[in-house]
This record gives sequence, structure tokens and C-alpha cells, in this order.
Amino acid sequence: MAAASYEARAFGVKSALPSVTALRRCPDLVFVPPRFDVYKAVSRQIHAVFAEFTDLIQPLSLDEAYLDVTANRAGLPTAWLTARAIRARIFEETGLTASAGISYNKFLAKLASDQRKPNGQFAVTPDMGQAWVETLPVSRFHGVGPVTAAKMKQLGIETGADLRGKTLAFLEQHFGSSADWYFAIARARDDRPVNPHRVRKSSGSETTFDRDLTDPADIERGVLQMADDVWGWCEKAGAFGRTATVKIKFQDFRQITRSPSLSCAIADQATLRQTSLDLVRSIYPPQSGVRLVGVTVSNFEAAHDANNALPLFGSDKSGTADPAACARAG
Repeated sequence: MAAASYEARAFGVKSALPSVTALRRCPDLVFVPPRFDVYKAVSRQIHAVFAEFTDLIQPLSLDEAYLDVTANRAGLPTAWLTARAIRARIFEETGLTASAGISYNKFLAKLASDQRKPNGQFAVTPDMGQAWVETLPVSRFHGVGPVTAAKMKQLGIETGADLRGKTLAFLEQHFGSSADWYFAIARARDDRPVNPHRVRKSSGSETTFDRDLTDPADIERGVLQMADDVWGWCEKAGAFGRTATVKIKFQDFRQITRSPSLSCAIADQATLRQTSLDLVRSIYPPQSGVRLVGVTVSNFEAAHDANNALPLFGSDKSGTADPAACARAG
């Protein structure tokens, strides 16, 4: 999937947008071929910088991670200063700017990391967490995707304040097992620790085509490429799952998935390829042009003390949770 620069975004260009539409919005748009080898090399540099400051690192992507900096190696007195030092080191090592979110739990740190992109940082302190969350649109919340956000809007839930106003029983009725999470984050609560040993639950790859596809041969070619990308990771990691999912996004941005669970793990590339083809063929003829396809494998088979928290800025009388930072280079 291609990403849009901040300059291009000003013209309404965004990821998952067909190149024809993007050029119509920005005639001077420049397409740059991906360089995955470079991305991976720079990612290693960025994560090496993270490791200079803490051992508690939970990677999220090539350029993003949660960091618990309560006991930071640099001995800096606050999480704010630690985030600033990390951003400076990333720039020194890579020439890339970075944004950071600092807060007392992971949910808030992730939200805060979007506030000062691409080159700044933002902190959510314990005394502002609840009130700040209430001002935000629920579409920004981790765990609330486009489909869920649309459903929430139909139920009159558009902001954190709207979500907080719903009872747990109401949320359980409409959102099932996700209700507890929505109930908690509406109150700025998140007890998840930064887990450097978090077990990966899935591996996926997706691509946005440069034009909307209707020819099954073209669609299947893209699906097979994604299946091969995923299999490469599975083979390297020695992780094999029982569930294959094919994702299809149409030209009108409608999205569907097909995802059966098999009786045993997908143990070879040919099986993943055939399973992916069978799944995408179940939507033929396509309802409209296909803009994006993705393949994911999941359902893998098996092959800090709050009283010692580092304050966000200076003295901290709250004694709440350990501060979490979500750092992102870009």
C-alpha cells in the first residue's frame, strides 16, 4: 500500500486512493517506487535507538513502538525529556523527524502520538486524560475501525463523550465482546503493560492497485503476490496458522473479508496460495472494481510497580500507571 506525503495530503491524496484519482486531485504528484530493503534497514536503526533508552519495547510497525521508560537507561528525570532525547537521536542517526505521544497508559500514548506529527510530541497527563478523550472523535480510537465507527455513528456515538454516556449493557448489546474495551477507553483506562515479548497473532500483506480491477486474472495475480509475501514471513518465523483471510476493498470503499478456519495449520506455500484463490473466487463476479486485496494468516499454533513510575514532566502525585510512550518516525 502506498503512503501519501504531507504535501500530497493537502490536496486530498491518501492511501488506498487509485493513482488516477490521486493525479486528478494533484496533477504534479510524483510516484516514488518502494524500497523495502531501505525501509527495513532504517527500521533497525530506529529500534536500535529505542533500545538505547529502555529494554521494554513493544514494536507496532517498522517505525513505531510502545516504550515503557519508567527505568530509562539515560537516567532522564521525566518521560517528556526522554521522548525528546529519543526523537533527537533518531534524527541524528537517520535524518528523519519523529513524533511521540507520552502518557500514563498505552491507549492515551498512541492517541497522543498523532497530535504533533510529523515532528513533535504531546503529553496527556493523569489530570487531563478523561476530559481530553471526551473531546475526540471515536474514529481516532484504537480498536474502532471505519465499519465500527459508522455503526457507532448510527447509534449516536461520535465522540468520546458520547461513548462514555453509554452503559456497559448497551455496549454489550451492540458490540459484544468488544464492549469492555470501549467502556474502558471512553474513561481513558488501559491496563495493558508494554510487552516486549508479545506473541504475534497474525501476519498479513495487502496492496492497493493503481487502477480498479475487474478481470479475475488480474485480481488473482495480486492475491497470489500477497499470499507469497505472507508465506515468506511465516516460513522465516516458523509460525503457521489455521485461519487464512482474504480482504477485498471495492472502488466505492466497501470492504469485505472471507475467512474460514481450517482443521490444521497451513503448512506449505501451495496450500496458502490455493486457499487464498478459493476465497477471492467466492466473490466473483465482483460487485464493482476491486481497489485493494490483502491476505492474512492468523490463529497460529504453538511452534512495573506503579509507585516507582517516572513522572511525565516533573513531580507526580498521582501514583497511577507507568508512563508509556508511543514513538513514531516519519
